[in-house]
Order: sequence, then structure tokens, then C-alpha cells
Amino acid sequence: MEAQSIVLGTDASTAAIAAAKRRAQTWRVLVVIAVHVAVVLIWQVGVDWFRVPAFILPSPLAALKTLTSPNYAWPTNTLVSATEIGGGYLLGVFVGVTLALLFSWSRIFTLLLLPLCVSLNMIPKVALGPLFIVWFSYGIMPNILIAFSICFFPVLLTTARGLSEAPPDLLDLVRSLKGTRWQLFRKIQLPGALPYVFSGMKVGAVLAVAGAVVGEFIASERGLGYIMIQVQSSLDTPAMVMAVILLTMLGVLLYGAVLGVERVVIRDARV
Repeated sequence: MEAQSIVLGTDASTAAIAAAKRRAQTWRVLVVIAVHVAVVLIWQVGVDWFRVPAFILPSPLAALKTLTSPNYAWPTNTLVSATEIGGGYLLGVFVGVTLALLFSWSRIFTLLLLPLCVSLNMIPKVALGPLFIVWFSYGIMPNILIAFSICFFPVLLTTARGLSEAPPDLLDLVRSLKGTRWQLFRKIQLPGALPYVFSGMKVGAVLAVAGAVVGEFIASERGLGYIMIQVQSSLDTPAMVMAVILLTMLGVLLYGAVLGVERVVIRDARV
């Protein structure tokens, strides 16, 4: 009976802790939403109160009204930008993680390719735009490649660092027990590197949005960045602000998706 009481007490304590964490998470979400709503309200009231001209700073309502205009083709252009951001980001994560794995498994690859990756990362990404257009013509592909070129390097560096941060004593212990290289990687290096991997992925999510917009600024026929360039000459600031808002939402969605995957993967790795 006494052992059963202890088990029940432990289960109740664990459930109480989990409930407290859920309440804290709910409060954090509500606070974040409240802050964003407050900023939008202050923006709206401030523009109306001081009578700021719309071509300088439109109100949130004025920006939202542009969504009803067919001239901007918001769904199509938003989908194009989302494709460029997502394609460049996924390619950057794949290449960055793959190269980091190669570096962790082979010093020869590290000596040969890491300095080259550093040198390539020093190239101004704006300068790559005209070259990508010459090589791949106009369209989505050059913008995907620009987004990739901006976001892959942080993923590479953080993943490579995470894989190299495994405790040497623990590695020696597994080797002394005749553990294989795959077991070293699967049981020690990879779980310890996951926080680094996702840190690089979160930085890359921010940079992928910037990369796609840079590509659309240089030369593009579709996309939210293309809209901003087109309406700039006519001082259609509400449309420009709406494009910025949509790009921000795309970035937030991508960042939130990375956070969700991080929680699931790290939770399963701990189990």
C-alpha cells in the first residue's frame, strides 16, 4: 500500500507540473498576442490622431483595404514568395546539415571544403542575382538560389559545431566498449547537436525571407518584393506596407514551424 501511495503521489505531482507548464505556455501566448494587438492599435490611433499622410505611413486599415484590390494579385504573389522562401530554406537546411555531417565524419572534407564554404559565403549575395538570372533566366529558381545562398551557412556552422561538441570522455568510453562510428553518431553526437542544428535553422528561417526578397528586388516578374518595386514609383505606400506584412507573416509561419519541429524532435530524442 505504501509503495502504491508513493507511485500515485508521484503521478499526481507530474500531472500538476505538466498542467502548470501548460498554463504558463498559454499565458505566454496570450501576452504575445496582446502585445501585437496593442502595437497595431497604437499604430492606427497614432496615424489618425496626427493625420499622417498615407504616402508616408498608412494606417493598418488602409493597408488591409489593398487586399480587396485585384490589381496586386495578392494570392498569386504571396504563393510565389512562399515557394521561393520555402524552397531556398529547405535546400539550405539540407545542404548545410549534409556538409556538417561530412565534416564530422572526415577531416579531409573539412580541410578541403570548409575554407571554400567560408570564401563562398563572403560573396555579396546581391552580386549573385544577375549571374543567377543569366544562368537560370527569370523566374522562381534564381530567387530560391539566392535565399539558399544566404541561409545555408548558419545551418552549416551551428550543426558542425554541435557535432564537434560531444564530450571526448564519453566518446572514448563508447569506443572502449567497441561502439561503432554509427553508434557514436546516433547515440552521442546527434542528440547533443540537435539544439545547435535548430539554432541554425531558426537563423536560416529569418535569412531565407530576406534572400527571397533580395532576389525579387533584383529582377522578378512575380512575388511580394516585385509588388513593392512596382508600386514604389507611384508612392502606393499602403500596398508596400501590406507586402511587408505578408512577408512578415510568411517568416513567422516558417519560424513557428521550425519551433514546432524542434519541440517534437528534441522531446523524442530525450525519450
